[in-house]
This record gives sequence, structure tokens and C-alpha cells, in this order.
Amino acid sequence: MTKNAQRAISAYVQTGIETGVPEADSHRLIQMLFEGLLAAIADARVKLAAGDIPGRGQAISKAIAIIEHGLQPSLDTEKGGELAERMNALYSYIITRLLQANLRAQEDGLNEATRLVSELHAGWKAIKTVEGGENIRDAMRA
Repeated sequence: MTKNAQRAISAYVQTGIETGVPEADSHRLIQMLFEGLLAAIADARVKLAAGDIPGRGQAISKAIAIIEHGLQPSLDTEKGGELAERMNALYSYIITRLLQANLRAQEDGLNEATRLVSELHAGWKAIKTVEGGENIRDAMRA
């Protein structure tokens, strides 16, 4: 297992989502990070609706941790070049929207983050079966 895959596993475990990690390949690990991120954002939405300010903050912090300690470190800017750089910028934008949603107690940022991550997740799932998908996976080094 590569050092990057180990780092992704560590980030995944640290965010509290452990099922299936030991058996996962690097492609599946990234998929699981997206799933954990979507779950954390959904939890933040529930906490926002319930008026649970500390819970909302914890859920958003968890979502941000998944991005900062799992998804962003998995990017390989050498192999991935411009695509990896754009992905990093998108991850940073999603973090900004999550922080704004928390600070303003507004669902708009959570909705946008969910939409963006859902699109990334769907694309990531699809590249495993698409010819040439290895080029896209090269942008990620998990």
C-alpha cells in the first residue's frame, strides 16, 4: 500500500468513518471520502434545521477535515497538472462555502457544497469504468 493510500485511510478513520477501509483500493478510498463528506454535510443540514449550533459546527468541521486531510492531500499536482490544481481550488471553494454556511447559519452554502461534491462523487464513480479514466485518476495519488 502506498504512503498516500495510508494517509487517505488515516484521514478517513480520523473522521469517524471506518467501515470497509482496510479492504479498499485507492479508487474506493477516494469514493469513500466523498461519501463521508456528503454524510457530514447532510448531518450539518440536520443540525442547522434543529438549531443545534455546536452540532452544526462539529459536522461542518468534520466535512472540512475530510477535504483538508483526505481529498486535498490525495491530489498529485505533478501527474495531474492543471486538473489537480483546479480540483484543489474547487476543494478550497467548497471549504469556504461550508464556513460561510456555518457562520451565517444558512443552508445555501450547504446546498451548494452538496451539489458540487455530489457531482465530483458521481464523476469519480464513473471514471473507473470509462476508457481513459486512468488519466483522471492520475490527478489523484491515493
